[in-house]
Amino acid sequence: MRGGNLKYRLLIGAAIALFFIFKRCSQQEVNPYTGRTQTISMSPENEIAIGLQSAPQMAEQHGGLHPNNQYQALVDNVGEKLVNNSIARETPYRYEFHLLNDPNTINAFALPGGQIFITYALFSQLENEDQLAGVLGHEIGHVLGRHSAERIAESEYWQGLTTAGAVGADMGGLVGSIGQNTLLTNGRDDELESDDLGVKFMIKAGYNPQEMIGVMKILKAAAGPNRVPEFQSTHPDPDNRIEKIQNAIEKYRNE
Repeated sequence: MRGGNLKYRLLIGAAIALFFIFKRCSQQEVNPYTGRTQTISMSPENEIAIGLQSAPQMAEQHGGLHPNNQYQALVDNVGEKLVNNSIARETPYRYEFHLLNDPNTINAFALPGGQIFITYALFSQLENEDQLAGVLGHEIGHVLGRHSAERIAESEYWQGLTTAGAVGADMGGLVGSIGQNTLLTNGRDDELESDDLGVKFMIKAGYNPQEMIGVMKILKAAAGPNRVPEFQSTHPDPDNRIEKIQNAIEKYRNE
């Protein structure tokens, strides 16, 4: 009887796995702005809605918006210049740039659909407008690259396989671990793709792309000597990013 139950569970698990594999294959599409094939389960309109809905909460977590209108205007002007002089202007996304009133967390990030944030802690470390363009260009790259939407779709896929493994042979933990590692690897690829796009946007907008290397040095110094090893992080090591950025500069300057 136990053998029959095991066989039944294996069949159910296999059916669930096949469903999610088929679903993932049906969600493959080519990003028209990067040329990369991605798994995407939502429309740009959905991405915009998620970003707008999440933006107030994200701002609140970082002390709200910074009160200095002059600083905010600079962030707006640099961000808009990058968008208007690049392929980003052809996307359906609503790019909005926010300076957060967080004096401690050195960070910048993008929500799906175009909501882009930089903390005052990072803003205050930047040495010039070109470095600000490097940070914002990188975040625009995340939006245009649809990285959040891709992560959501991939998470749904791996969660489905985890369910299938748990039903079929009590191996959900193993499958879930494989999925998490894959997501982390793809996350590092996202960062490198955004660096590459950021360099391209900077050159198109007339900024000095070498200043993005200065941003990497700021991030490295902020992380300190005890920073997490690259293989344990969703972000590539700043030293490795610098090498890739140099390659991107040579590539796009010769176009």
